[in-house]
Amino acid sequence: MQRLVNGKIEVDAQLKKLAEAYEKESGVHVEIESMGGGIDIQGQLKQYYAGNNMPDIFVNGGATDFANWEGLLSDMSGEKWVNDTEAEYVDGSGKVVGFPYTTEAIGLAYNADLLEKAGIDPKSITGPESMKAAFETLDSKKDELGLTAVIGYCAEATNLYWSTGNHLFGVYEDEGLARDDTKYFDMLADGGKIDEARFEKYAEMVALFNKYSDPALLVSGTYDQQILNFASGKYAFVTQGSWIGATMTADDKEQYEAAGSFKVGMLPYAFEEGQDTILTNSPSWWAVFESDKADAAKAFLQWCSEDAGQKILVEDAGFISPFESCTYIASDPFAQTISDYTHAGKTSGWHWLNNKEGLAQNALGVVYQDYAAGTIPDAATFTKTVGQVTAQYYS
Repeated sequence: MQRLVNGKIEVDAQLKKLAEAYEKESGVHVEIESMGGGIDIQGQLKQYYAGNNMPDIFVNGGATDFANWEGLLSDMSGEKWVNDTEAEYVDGSGKVVGFPYTTEAIGLAYNADLLEKAGIDPKSITGPESMKAAFETLDSKKDELGLTAVIGYCAEATNLYWSTGNHLFGVYEDEGLARDDTKYFDMLADGGKIDEARFEKYAEMVALFNKYSDPALLVSGTYDQQILNFASGKYAFVTQGSWIGATMTADDKEQYEAAGSFKVGMLPYAFEEGQDTILTNSPSWWAVFESDKADAAKAFLQWCSEDAGQKILVEDAGFISPFESCTYIASDPFAQTISDYTHAGKTSGWHWLNNKEGLAQNALGVVYQDYAAGTIPDAATFTKTVGQVTAQYYS
């Protein structure tokens, strides 16, 4: 028997179906133990470890979680599935210790139907000039398109610091780079330094968002308002990741359907001409506890990466596959676009995950809010201020 601790309680039934299919095929029973609803999963796992009751496979959400199990995880570097994805978790020693079961993406999300009505081909937006031109066109047609604003961007610092200080700042760190290129992350780690020339170009893009956002949302809005208004067809673009698809088709389903259940897509945050990647990552990974049952656990994960497992994980659990060979597309509105970028090899990483803890909440969030409010007047001042703040935070 194998035991898997899952951190997404909303897919408990689907993972149990996955386990049943595997048992039918292999004869090996996999017990699914789902945790959620505010449970401290890592705390529970530590109790299991202390009681010599560790699961064979368990969820980890990033570097902090993986650090709890240093030296205790099975090396999966030699597994076949590793060659079929770019979303595996690699520890500091270069070993693959995390299996990616789903993918999320950060990019400039858009309402494809609205762009078509405005005569804008998303593929034509390849850099700052074409992005600005598209925003100006949409702004001139707001009334006929029924738009409240061109873009739903919210820089409110108390509750949405993670959106600006993690995800949007992560665009500066990774946009357009190969997945393993850490040059701007490494600069940041070295005393909080930023590349001022690159950052100022990025800051010009953020200025565009400030200018064309919904003023009612820009510095005082909420995440729920941001997504509801996008789902309702009131914004052509929104600065959130692919996870909003689940909100649009569940909590905001009525408004989304009233807006025509429009097609969505995702553009690279191309603040320099020719940048052509979106940022993708697994939000968490399954790790294998090193024991005499590790090989059996790895066999199950290999099966999960293949056709039968992927069919259930994608079509039933709604996961967006991180595996290039997968032919199934989830019903999530953003699944197709993420799959397209993944198969084309046009994805960058999420190195913001390893930024100094609390950087977004304690330092960056308020700077983005000040820039949005006009307290910071221009891209050059924003660049200088961010440089000062990060240097101070890393000192």
